[in-house]
Amino acid sequence: MSSTTAAAKSHLSRIDAYHTELTALRRDFHQHPELAFEERRTSKIVAEKLASWGIDVHCGMAKTGVVGTLKVGNSKKTIGLRADMDALPIHEANTFAHRSLHDGVMHACGHDGHTTMLLGAAKYLSEVKNFDGTVYLIFQPAEENGGGGEVMIKDGLFEKFPAQEVYGMHNWPGMDFGKFAMRVGPAMAAVDNFDIEITGKGAHAAKPDAGIDSVLVGAQVVTALQSIVARNVSPLDNAVVSVTQFHGGDAYNVLPERIVLRGCTRSLKAEVRAQLEEAIARVVDGVCRANGATFKFNFMRGYPVTVNHARETAIAQQVTSQLVGEQNVNPEVAPTMGAEDFSYMLEKRPGSYIFAGNGDSAGVHNPHYEFNDELLTLGAKYWALLVETQLAK
Repeated sequence: MSSTTAAAKSHLSRIDAYHTELTALRRDFHQHPELAFEERRTSKIVAEKLASWGIDVHCGMAKTGVVGTLKVGNSKKTIGLRADMDALPIHEANTFAHRSLHDGVMHACGHDGHTTMLLGAAKYLSEVKNFDGTVYLIFQPAEENGGGGEVMIKDGLFEKFPAQEVYGMHNWPGMDFGKFAMRVGPAMAAVDNFDIEITGKGAHAAKPDAGIDSVLVGAQVVTALQSIVARNVSPLDNAVVSVTQFHGGDAYNVLPERIVLRGCTRSLKAEVRAQLEEAIARVVDGVCRANGATFKFNFMRGYPVTVNHARETAIAQQVTSQLVGEQNVNPEVAPTMGAEDFSYMLEKRPGSYIFAGNGDSAGVHNPHYEFNDELLTLGAKYWALLVETQLAK
């Protein structure tokens, strides 16, 4: 262990004493999950905790968002730390005592832990005040559905709280606890959704020749769409086209006149993102024309690519290496095709989004998922050391 790493651990050991308190808080959040823009209970607790530690609190940004401001000294330097608060519409399969009390709603992505880690850092920073500058503690709603990050920006996040750089963090199931990972450039994919409505000609199932079978056309479209990534996108680029819904028909003996396909795309480059939209429309048009059907196509842009900035990612690597040792930090982790609305913040401010090992847990968005409570203090230490590094006295 290097002397720098040892010093960092020793300096931040105060946070270890918070573990019992943070665990109880995280499990309380887990029992009371709230969906996008409905995080009223969570926001109230966050605001009350921040205020009790002498941190200035602003509520109501993006409906349920909370921003805490902690200023120490006279430096003009500022930094933003962001945690998400919302849960998912998933029925929890876990049976432990702190399982969700709301059927059909669950913290299946660890936002209960993310919120708690940032609160742990806020408590420490307010007590020790070992920095010179201003910290903006950003508790964001609606990451899972609704683009709360974008809404906060439109509500004036960086005008009211002018962070010069901004950082995010997500737990990562399957990566050992005590390890961190990050990368410069595209870290998470853009996500876009699409609707395809295909209209043929309804007919009796016994007389398919009298109609235009929209189900058959739809099946051909589903198959043909797979050629986009296989034969249109460069093998050196990353892309996904997935049809996730196929709706049509009401009876065993009727060929429906109309069917609807829905799905999503993922990409890591803006030019590939545009290519997918154009290619889907071209493929659907070709298949429908060949079968005599018509179609309507709607491509709905979602979260953009999460692009980490080089300087800030190097800082994140430095800070995590001080905490856990260089051997436990992967600075070149492969990008993931999952999406994240922290991307909107990274479009406005330089920053970095990193991953923290959650251990051998079920994956995120899984009804058996559980946040690793051992990560609460380690995550809080990362946030605290990041502030003390960037806003050093």
